[in-house]
Amino acid sequence: MVEKSAAAVQSAPSRPPIKTGKMESVTERINRIFDAVSRRAYELFEQEGRIYGNDVRHWLEAEKEFLHPVHLHMEENAGDIVVRAEVPGFTANDLEVNVEPRRVIITGKRESKKETKDGETVYAEECSNEIMRTLDLPSEVNAGKVSATLKDGVLQIQLPKTESKESAASEKQAA
Repeated sequence: MVEKSAAAVQSAPSRPPIKTGKMESVTERINRIFDAVSRRAYELFEQEGRIYGNDVRHWLEAEKEFLHPVHLHMEENAGDIVVRAEVPGFTANDLEVNVEPRRVIITGKRESKKETKDGETVYAEECSNEIMRTLDLPSEVNAGKVSATLKDGVLQIQLPKTESKESAASEKQAA
């Protein structure tokens, strides 16, 4: 049996699509998810006998059913901002990165099906995991020069900062 090296097993980075200024589809997606979570939270309320006082717990349980958590790490230096998001199980085709000058919105959707057959009994389970994470940026970025790579379940977004008017003016004076 031939052994594979660790480098051969690791996946090569892939590039999810980066979009700028496409707020209508993001807004529609937010509204769709909000409506679905609202309906599910109300179902949980009804299942527990319409007892008031558990609305936050119902909302959080419903949200957990629809949205996969995304853990973020953001670093800022003089020239750019780097965001790393943990998105295990998602491919570059499942993800979308929307960039505005002061905001990044990471969305994604994946679907999986599992079917088990035991004798005459068939059990089928369908799962839909979505992510949506909005991150306000500490500095304005150049949305046209953003790059993103996905490797081993980590989405890395490189956001070059825009040149501030003050630094551009000081460079002109120095020249």
